[in-house]
Amino acid sequence: MRRNRNVKIVATLGPASSDYDTIRALFEAGADVFRLNMSHGTQEDQAARHAAIRQIEKDMGRPIAILADLQGPKLRVGNFEGGSAELEAGAAFRFDLDPALGNAARVCLPHPEIFAALTEGASLLVNDGKIRVRVRDCGKDFANCTVTHGGTISNHKGVNVPDVVLPLAALSEKDRADLEFACELGVDWLALSFVQRAEDVFEARELTKGRAAIMCKIEKPAAVTAFGEILAATDGIMVARGDLGVELPIHSVPPIQKRLVRACRAAAKPVIVATQMLESMIESPMPTRAEVSDVATAIYEGADAVMLSAESAAGQFPVEAVATMDNVAKSVESDPVYREVIDASRKAKRETVADAIVAAAREIAETTDIKAICCFTHSGTTASLVARERPHVPIIALTPIVTTLRRLCLTWGVHCVLTGTVDRFKMAVVNAAQAAREHGFATKTEQIVVTAGVPFNVPGTTNIVRVAPCDERLIFRTDPE
Repeated sequence: MRRNRNVKIVATLGPASSDYDTIRALFEAGADVFRLNMSHGTQEDQAARHAAIRQIEKDMGRPIAILADLQGPKLRVGNFEGGSAELEAGAAFRFDLDPALGNAARVCLPHPEIFAALTEGASLLVNDGKIRVRVRDCGKDFANCTVTHGGTISNHKGVNVPDVVLPLAALSEKDRADLEFACELGVDWLALSFVQRAEDVFEARELTKGRAAIMCKIEKPAAVTAFGEILAATDGIMVARGDLGVELPIHSVPPIQKRLVRACRAAAKPVIVATQMLESMIESPMPTRAEVSDVATAIYEGADAVMLSAESAAGQFPVEAVATMDNVAKSVESDPVYREVIDASRKAKRETVADAIVAAAREIAETTDIKAICCFTHSGTTASLVARERPHVPIIALTPIVTTLRRLCLTWGVHCVLTGTVDRFKMAVVNAAQAAREHGFATKTEQIVVTAGVPFNVPGTTNIVRVAPCDERLIFRTDPE
């Protein structure tokens, strides 16, 4: 199965999409990656979804990536008398560690680490920012505040603290258990919530021990500030616009999204744009025009993937949501303006031999009649570098390593093909030609570009580029060694 687009689609699985038939329908509609949200459901639920995906992968003969999204620490208020209270703008309100039931004057906030980090003037946001308070004075076990935006506050509502870096690890005890469970299952990517600093990534990498690639969710102001260090430490990025829009002024999110996407492209690391992309399709078979424009904007920016959350996990029209996203992607990528925008936003990077090789491969492909760029890759680096160039022709990644193949399903424009181990460049060219023909990218009379690294099967050695025919007889005739 060949996708007729470059951007990838991530679909979250949940109650509306847990059985084999629905998941297969999502894949056939266009989903390239499936997200297991560890915040909801049991480990047994996730194991069953994982098994269904792997069976579909086997049945369809195409690699599928699985992303396990860890919950992260959850900061919540305690309980109230009667279950809720009304807060008026301008009123005083206190958070403390007293477990007694709350009221309109105070409530328990059972997180001493928040009080340890708070400073006078800091903001606390409750219930996705619907209620906002500002700290007047605080200590190690309390914060006296003034309500700036009132409303109904109720049991266990979430709390955001946007103005300070909290002394909290990105991994809770639940996350550590879920991480080990997901790695044992064999997921391809692990998404980390509540990332504030690069050290959060180091901890997760130590625990994964190479069993899964690491993706950082950028959802806190501290992560935006430290983005350069986080990007250097991680394997991929998710722009989680929901929490960003709560903790930052909503109007600042679009330019942040654009900057993060461009930085990820320059670093040759996949980036997902997520949250509320087709939100209305949870209940409607048709999206709004604004939602379609939102998806299109992410694609025009050159994002590697766009993601569905509740739309595919709990909505009434999960397959239709994926199909809609697929159609939007095809429409955008067929627009001549799309190619103009992508080419104009490409940043030339010529720091290594590998950079020069993939840039040459793109330029050759775009100035001659080349049908595809085929890259042999061990770790996935070569394919990622080619994808960074955003070439006009398809990218075929060939690797004997299944885990590399699946992880690359998240990377822009990459069509993944499992191949045998090769130890000579000529055989690599032969395999590339066969793959290009068998997967419908070229005929025997057409040409491809092949990139690889010698010695073979050593990560980070991309050093060869060659234009080759798709006819093995011509390959052997022109390269008899």
